[in-house]
Amino acid sequence: MSTTTESSWLGAGALLTAVGASVCCVLPVAVAFAGVGSAAFGAMFEPYRPYMIVATALLLGFAFYRAYRPQEAECAPGESCAVPENRRRQRLLLWIVAVAALLLLTFPYYINLIL
Repeated sequence: MSTTTESSWLGAGALLTAVGASVCCVLPVAVAFAGVGSAAFGAMFEPYRPYMIVATALLLGFAFYRAYRPQEAECAPGESCAVPENRRRQRLLLWIVAVAALLLLTFPYYINLIL
């Protein structure tokens, strides 16, 4: 698997675990806005929130490690990882995912300011 593909999977995994970590707080609000009465469904995910936060941090950390480490030894000329534009795009996408994950992880703390 290429470096770009591995980093994409790491970023997607980090974002999904961040969503999982915040589903206990985001889901009831989203369901309430939709007008559905079973908003407490997301509360059953609350006990798993710390594990999801740790998984998000680990996946993001590994994704940043893979994105910013030197690639001279691994990347042969002509591969997609050898193109600087691909590497910049990969890093930009990783930063977007990291900001989205941070917003999702901190959702329980700033939702009171919004509502």
